[in-house]
Amino acid sequence: MKVHGSMALCFLLFIHYEGSRLHWIDFSLVILFLMSFSIFGFWQVNKNKSSGDYFLAGKDLPWPVAMLSIVATETSVLTFISVPGLAFRGEWFFLQLGFGYIIGRILVSIFLLPSYFDFGVVSIYEVIGRRYGLFFQKVASLIFLVTRILADGVRFLATAVVVQVITGWSIEIAVLIIGAVTLAYTLTGGLRAVIWIDSVQFILYLLGGIISIYVALNYLDMPLNEIFSNLSNSNKIRILNFEGSLFNNPYYFFSAVLGGIFLSFSSHGIDHMMVQRVLSTRDLSSARKSMIASGFFVLMQFAIFLFAGSLIFLIAGDIDIQKDREFTYFIVNYLPVGVRGILLAGVLSAAMSTLSSSINSLASSTVTDWFKGRSDVAFSRLVSLIWGVVLIGIALIFDEGDSAIIIVGLQIASFTYGALLGLFLLSKLEYNFLPSSLIVGLTSSMLTVFVLKQNQFAWTSFIMFSVLANITSTVLVDYLHRLAYRSNR
Repeated sequence: MKVHGSMALCFLLFIHYEGSRLHWIDFSLVILFLMSFSIFGFWQVNKNKSSGDYFLAGKDLPWPVAMLSIVATETSVLTFISVPGLAFRGEWFFLQLGFGYIIGRILVSIFLLPSYFDFGVVSIYEVIGRRYGLFFQKVASLIFLVTRILADGVRFLATAVVVQVITGWSIEIAVLIIGAVTLAYTLTGGLRAVIWIDSVQFILYLLGGIISIYVALNYLDMPLNEIFSNLSNSNKIRILNFEGSLFNNPYYFFSAVLGGIFLSFSSHGIDHMMVQRVLSTRDLSSARKSMIASGFFVLMQFAIFLFAGSLIFLIAGDIDIQKDREFTYFIVNYLPVGVRGILLAGVLSAAMSTLSSSINSLASSTVTDWFKGRSDVAFSRLVSLIWGVVLIGIALIFDEGDSAIIIVGLQIASFTYGALLGLFLLSKLEYNFLPSSLIVGLTSSMLTVFVLKQNQFAWTSFIMFSVLANITSTVLVDYLHRLAYRSNR
């Protein structure tokens, strides 16, 4: 199986070398990179004896590895291409979100992680099931499944855009090659292979960002103080923004920080793809370390790629470059042979880390929440394969649109995260809400986001207001229902 899979991969890649923009050295580096991860996945195949091993890696992974996997999964290729683009076209206001990310993860560690470990869950939506019944467990799982396939479809598309620019391949070919390789090691190695490969991939694409900065600095050939002076004079490196308001400017300081808090609190607290990483650690203490440390790493990563985008502006700011292609333009036109292959490997790493994590978490939630945790690995792999095919299909039909891809991805999550976070927070209360009240709360939460978006509110405020809408409407409707019941007696 290992040999046949590797041969098929080599054949698929080599038939697309002709007409590629890559030098044979860069192309060979990419092949070596893809092959190594596929082989590692096959090497881990015998360590998955049950669905618990396949979905939680035996719960014995070191916390630094889980932490690196979190960062690799959440930032993916969106960081690699869109964040430099934000700095190229604007300023460093996006970094304000990172401040909120750290606070949000602290809240997750305090309020949500203890219950996950106390219950010993495989899927975090089991907590909802034990509190409100199987129906709401499936509702929570369904919201997660829909959110993940849409958001990660966007991320997958972002990767294909980058690969197209660098290699000359079509977006469709890029999607199929990345999807095939990711499926190969995800299906065979399970979460253990996914997390360990995530850690390596994070180091690889962070190295890509640092190498890009080094090359850009050498190209500019001027002192750092002069570089920062030029950027400052061009209004390119401001971090704090107090212009606008909480409602209309997503990068107004309080809007960005609060948005970052609620986004991180929800994405890392009630999104199974993220929580699954810390559930694979040995205990609650390790989980908390990996969760909180990941926030600081993300902040550092944002700063690195924003700086890269600013340097690219100094190099090519007068050139008309298509949206979300600023960093790839730099890779293609300014990086030497060999380094370009490393950067493309970094791009692929960013994509595959998110895609593999998404496939495994989607399968984990499906098997646990919908099929009552069937323990056979074969069934788990079948479900993973189905979700992998779905994600590939979503990426093939998505349109880039007019907004930066990273913003599109975050906005998709904003429609559902508030509903789920509100449900989890309500489950912490001793009060037993009526099922109809919970349904109204979930519905009103998502409708709130729709109304806010239609009225052009800042997208960073979506989750905060939708959580408030969920909790307020659930409590109010439940009170009115019980009041009406008492009146009719």
